[in-house]
Amino acid sequence: MRYRLLGRTGLRVSELFLGAMTFREASPEVREMVDLYAEAGGNVIDTASAYGESEEVVGELLAGRRDRFVLATKYTLSRDPSDLNASGNHRKNLVLSLERSLRRLRTDYVDVFWVHMWDRHTPIEETMRALDDAVRAGKVLYVGMSDAPAWVVSRADTLAEWRGWTRFAGLQVPYNLLWRDIERELLPMADELGMSVAAWGPLAGGVLSGKFTGGAPVAPGTRVAPGSLGEREHAAARAVLEVAAELGATASQVAIAWTMARSRAVHPIIGASGPGQLRDNLGAAAVTLPDDALRRLESAVPFSLGFPLDFIGDAASAALGPEYRLLDGR
Repeated sequence: MRYRLLGRTGLRVSELFLGAMTFREASPEVREMVDLYAEAGGNVIDTASAYGESEEVVGELLAGRRDRFVLATKYTLSRDPSDLNASGNHRKNLVLSLERSLRRLRTDYVDVFWVHMWDRHTPIEETMRALDDAVRAGKVLYVGMSDAPAWVVSRADTLAEWRGWTRFAGLQVPYNLLWRDIERELLPMADELGMSVAAWGPLAGGVLSGKFTGGAPVAPGTRVAPGSLGEREHAAARAVLEVAAELGATASQVAIAWTMARSRAVHPIIGASGPGQLRDNLGAAAVTLPDDALRRLESAVPFSLGFPLDFIGDAASAALGPEYRLLDGR
């Protein structure tokens, strides 16, 4: 496992993050998964206030070794469906959610506190100031944003920069060979603003592991809805399986490695149903995809940046002069 800096900070984070969304109890199997991840060099565990018992389980599993991990959690989603103020990005929900998370996690601080999703009814100034207050109080070290439009994230980060508040160190968004939407606005924005990208769903709900293309039925309770798999999904899975066979890797390893090959800012969040699956996913850190393999994977599923990026790219030479192609820029 190799390490990178989290955003513009000096915090060292492993290239693969461990997602704890499925942790329901501190069973021997779940404990083994955390130990496997730590032995492989992983140091980031990502959970959320809305992930059922996950925070309590993580708190129990990290007892006595909490400071060795970069512990991340999220707030926004409802704590109480009967209370309208028990959800959203406003100060009241932030404060109460954070205090509950700290109790559950058995800690007096979290390393990374994510805004779980955009709440269009809360002024972004309120959210950023409340996050900064949590940092100044020592209960949060770094902050990030999850599942929001690029214009919201960039505006919030710029407000924080101008007002001397804590800026976003990271962005958490879905990313895989089938879901490449972030390449249009969010990934370039993260690169420009110096944010790390925590990528959830690198296997597209298991589709890119090839298990469904291999004939396995979609079981109830999985992230893949029955009947939702078409030729596009199977074409991507077949391409991943072919590249994996050539490289002596597994399909899951190739799919996860692809997200990292696209940008050094990307840290896939890996999850697993058990230690064996986690061990396999951790092997993605050792997979290097040749240029030809990257081209074949990406050509298997057509993707367009759309307007304005495709238009600007096509029109650049004509609009800015033929010598523009010689400019390396930054």
